[in-house]
Amino acid sequence: MSDVVDAAWFAQKLTDRTIRGIAIETSALIRAGALPVGTKLPPIRDLAFALGISPATISEAWSELRRQKIITGRGRNGTWVSGDRFVAKPERLGSSGRYGADVLDLTAAVPDIRLLPKLEEAMAYGASAENLNSYERSRILPELEEGVRKTWPYEPEAFLATNGGYNAVYTLIQALVMPGASVAIEDPTAMRLLDILEDRGVRILPVQCDREGPLPASLEAAMKLRPVAFIFQPRLHSVTGQTVSGERLQRLGDILDGTDTLIVEDDGVADISTAPRHSLGGRFADRTIHILSYSKTHGPDLRLAVLSSSRTIVEQIQSYRSFSAGWTSRILQAATAWLLRDPATQTLLQRSRDIYFQRRADLVDALGERGIDVQHGSGLCAWVPVASEPFAMVTLAARGIAVHPGAKFSILPSAHLRVATAILSDRVNDVADSIALAASPA
Repeated sequence: MSDVVDAAWFAQKLTDRTIRGIAIETSALIRAGALPVGTKLPPIRDLAFALGISPATISEAWSELRRQKIITGRGRNGTWVSGDRFVAKPERLGSSGRYGADVLDLTAAVPDIRLLPKLEEAMAYGASAENLNSYERSRILPELEEGVRKTWPYEPEAFLATNGGYNAVYTLIQALVMPGASVAIEDPTAMRLLDILEDRGVRILPVQCDREGPLPASLEAAMKLRPVAFIFQPRLHSVTGQTVSGERLQRLGDILDGTDTLIVEDDGVADISTAPRHSLGGRFADRTIHILSYSKTHGPDLRLAVLSSSRTIVEQIQSYRSFSAGWTSRILQAATAWLLRDPATQTLLQRSRDIYFQRRADLVDALGERGIDVQHGSGLCAWVPVASEPFAMVTLAARGIAVHPGAKFSILPSAHLRVATAILSDRVNDVADSIALAASPA
């Protein structure tokens, strides 16, 4: 049985009676060992009385500590100290395992490094970038902006280079979305997007999808809760491999019309998709944030993505960035601009796109022959239905195959596996046989 802290003793330790002050001083007591892991905190009303403040103030302070996952529990069952570490951790990504050489690891939907362009010439060019080594916090190099404008799906007011696609999402969420706000997002979605939202402490509103994209009825239901932002992947869904149809995009725009909800478009798989780029930015230029990442197509070590939005929104995001890096490496920006102009890189991209498409299609076809219906599409992975995720995971592990359970990509009940296909150049039939065995416990 855990020790219970005396409210009067606790109140004497708290000198700042604000929400933030109580949260900070309580976390300091935990870090110092005065409130060890397993300690039960006094009832909110008792502590509020001892401090002479409103119970609502204590409740808000506890909410912040719950978000940091250092206390747990609520209501009549009480609240306990559950951790003494204060470093945020992406729970979904962080729970990914490391597998030995004897395991076929199909967990990471990442590009085949053999299909990425060589960077030697691009990096040599980048070393002569305009304004190199200046501390001027420029948003984007003119030559990179010129390159991205040629294929951008609408004409935005401003561009911003960021340190990768997820860095763009993380930064804009930190800059524009307050903890406790509601955010609508496709379900399923990329697990790192969910990690970012959960770390921020927002209320996640899942928007269910079909093969044409987010379901209008599901988005309409989410919009009744007035989300600050709606995040979706219009060109290629990184989990399911599906693309939002033009008709569906129009319908989503109709639902978002007349609201002030931010529209965040994440094009993370980029030109690996065979679909044309499209956006709601032409219709809602004042509140659309369109993000294009170059990690999957040109190389993750370029650490580069570009986003567009209104000047006001880009200024807000850039202002937040001033707390940290301030700008994205001009060397990497110039190198990417060089790659965008390089004919050999464009030829390689076309070849890699075809190879990824065929590898995914080979597995989908093989599963179809075994009675498992997986939607054809594009990208680096397949979304495979199963009867039981735990059974499927154990069965595949026993056969030396590692995949991700669908639950990592959803906040709704899930019965899927996310199977990476980008490196699956052989063993397709072996993998399909194993998945067929894992898909049904019978």
